[in-house]
Amino acid sequence: MYGQSPTRAVLFLLGVQLTALWPVAAVEIYTPRVLEAVNGTDVRLKCTFSSFAPVGDALTVTWNFRPRDGGPEQFVFYYHVDPFKPMSGRFKDRVVWDGNPERYDVSILLWKLQFDDNGTYTCQVKNPPDVDGLIGEIQLSVVQTVRFSEIHFLALAIGSACGLMVIIVIVVVLFQHFRKKRRAERAHKVVEIKSKEEEKLNQEKKASISLEYTD
Repeated sequence: MYGQSPTRAVLFLLGVQLTALWPVAAVEIYTPRVLEAVNGTDVRLKCTFSSFAPVGDALTVTWNFRPRDGGPEQFVFYYHVDPFKPMSGRFKDRVVWDGNPERYDVSILLWKLQFDDNGTYTCQVKNPPDVDGLIGEIQLSVVQTVRFSEIHFLALAIGSACGLMVIIVIVVVLFQHFRKKRRAERAHKVVEIKSKEEEKLNQEKKASISLEYTD
């Protein structure tokens, strides 16, 4: 009995040291938190993650939905080696896989949004031995029209400025083109006038010479 106690103590201390050296396994999940989309359109529910363990066949992804007006949680999508679509319910034939586990992306596409799609979408990722961690959430608001944000106004202003610059450049190029064309036409007219005058002078000279011979 007593002879075994030192061995047990050494093994216990070794296990404690290995536990201290092994990092805490937890999956970090990143989502946009809040998302707004127009009724009848498609939307990408983005979910990415980071994990200490390499991504392999043990990776599982679960998407669920909690309606805004209450009610039980509903299954949306499941991924394990291959994607598994819902066979019934509101999301049947309306959700597809749009992720790439090698890039730590487990996003999905939701088609033909409806107003009753308002609610919270949860993204849970397990990548053994990393199985713990917070669940990602996206609060989706389905609206009739998207409200203009500061980014939209900035994009509109930049687009308008670029369009105005293009119009100015086109006007300047056309102005220079017509200006050169007018100069060319004037130069051509001057040449024609000079040619006519020279021809007239030559005719007058010929006429005077013929008169002299006649006299």
